[in-house]
Amino acid sequence: MRLFLRALPLLLLSLTVHAAEVDRRIAVTIDDLPWARLDEIVPADLQARHAALMAQLRQAEVPVIGFVNGNKLEVDGKVQPARVQMLRDWLDAGYELGNHTWSHMDLNAKGVPAFQQDFLRGEQVLRPLLAERGQAPQWMRHPYLRAGRTPEDRAAMDVFFKQHGYRVAPVTVDNGEWVWAFAYANVMNEQPDSPEREATLASLRKGYVPYMLNKVDYYEKQSLALLGYAVPQVWLMHANELNAAAFAELVAATKRRGYRFVSLQEAVRDPAYARGAEGYSGRYGPSWLHRWAMAENKPKEFYAGEPEVPKWVMKLAKVDGE
Repeated sequence: MRLFLRALPLLLLSLTVHAAEVDRRIAVTIDDLPWARLDEIVPADLQARHAALMAQLRQAEVPVIGFVNGNKLEVDGKVQPARVQMLRDWLDAGYELGNHTWSHMDLNAKGVPAFQQDFLRGEQVLRPLLAERGQAPQWMRHPYLRAGRTPEDRAAMDVFFKQHGYRVAPVTVDNGEWVWAFAYANVMNEQPDSPEREATLASLRKGYVPYMLNKVDYYEKQSLALLGYAVPQVWLMHANELNAAAFAELVAATKRRGYRFVSLQEAVRDPAYARGAEGYSGRYGPSWLHRWAMAENKPKEFYAGEPEVPKWVMKLAKVDGE
């Protein structure tokens, strides 16, 4: 008995540590391939920036799926072989590709019929490209994460996607990564080469990683509060200049947080994802964790504490909000 009592504190400590362990898994999804903002800015060194992103992805050594906008493969209505080659580079590296519509269309603004037409147009290059390798597109990502303004719209789209062999790629870790990336690209494209420019770019890289980690921490807490466990997260990012400079460090820092990177397919095997995009009917596209919280009528306080993009970054990005 005395021996048992002596060992009891160690036993309790072991149980406490075991109970505190969290199965942290996360899948990376990258939108707007072959490159974000091609409809606004086409840098002269686009191929060099793409090569830098591919190098960052290879260095990170994690599963990735990219989502393609078909119109970004064209110039004046003509498909550009160099841009299609950018997609081949993704496939050559072993990454998956999915459909992000042709024009990055907002389903909630344009409605179901127009969206379905635009979505199928997004297959014109993607489907034959994948067929070259014996593959077919199976994942789609809603632009702006907007999945339908009504339950009826979402149900109609669910039928449509199933008919065409697609699964919806959810997002749980939503974030303002695109704001940081706008800021980074603006500085790269608009400021002359100088020590001040390099200092600003360095500040953006330095701030980006902890901001993204804080977002992951926030949504982990949301999952624990809502589901009682850490759901395998799905992280939203974009093909842009910032990730071409900082993606590998972001992945390394996330691993130091205790996360294991998994494929999108593995992440969505979790039963929570069977709920789909239920819970929200409106203009915007919130995280699926927040959609599920809305379905359970969680109070406003539940959503408090989400990290925000700093004002100085928003100023550089030339945007008023996330």
